Amino acid sequence: MNADTQKTRVAVLGAGLMGHGIAQSFMVSGFDVAIWDPDPAVRASVPGRIAEHLELMGDSRPIDLRIADTLEQCVAGATLVVEAAPEKLDLKRDLMSQIHAANPDCIVATNTSVLRITEIAQGSPNPTRVVGTHWWNPPYLMPLVEVVRGEQTDPEVARVVTQWLVQAGKTPVDVYRDVPGFVGNRMQFALVREAAYIVEQGICSPETVDLVARLTFGRRLPAIGPLRNADFIGLDLTCAIMDYLAPSLCDAKHAPELFRDKLKDGNLGAKSGRGTYEWQEGERNRTEQELLQHLIRLERDESAP
Repeated sequence: MNADTQKTRVAVLGAGLMGHGIAQSFMVSGFDVAIWDPDPAVRASVPGRIAEHLELMGDSRPIDLRIADTLEQCVAGATLVVEAAPEKLDLKRDLMSQIHAANPDCIVATNTSVLRITEIAQGSPNPTRVVGTHWWNPPYLMPLVEVVRGEQTDPEVARVVTQWLVQAGKTPVDVYRDVPGFVGNRMQFALVREAAYIVEQGICSPETVDLVARLTFGRRLPAIGPLRNADFIGLDLTCAIMDYLAPSLCDAKHAPELFRDKLKDGNLGAKSGRGTYEWQEGERNRTEQELLQHLIRLERDESAP
């Protein structure tokens, strides 16, 4: 399998929140990129959305990718097909079948946050060529991509996709076992579960939970991860703390009651104006811009000589 950027044609299926950002990441790294979405309006909006991202980053390069009218047109001749459809197992399986029918020789990378790759690959007649690539939002700013091997993924497929991701400027990590949520989301949602439980138990407010996370261990994470930190402070102390603390932590096997109770009242979060927080008009957009500017600053700091 050839991992040469100049010979690698990338097709991205799905131009929504993740898909157009994934296409942008490959485009700016010199790959030959095509993108398709079943919604014509979403397809038409891709160049403008990518241009906005580039402008935010101070990048004036032209938009150099093809907008395909059909799935078959998009994947024809592609070496790598990135499936970035919504998180619906039946939909992703159906796309695996359509991709194989249109281009049986391509490698298929399915972008999913939590779904097992093995289950998605059941839609393909050749699951050995299906691998998981979990990109983080926004994909053009978040450096890490989890490369997840399904139970039948050919290790060589995972290896060459990892090389392409490196050439696209990403930091790919190898996930050995195909488990729901992979690595990052298992940790992230364990934190969300405990954060909600703290509020449910009346220990403190949502504002305090978030402030403590951001201004304590959250500040250390860019420099030292949780397991290295355990070594750093000493495994003897870590075990002593956890033996005392673990019995009082949440071990629920479902979404937090804090969230379920709010959903019953129609409170969906920012998009409805109320969730664990009250959201004023325009506040979600301001929050998104603050987050993007924060990530752009991080990227510039990391790339500075």
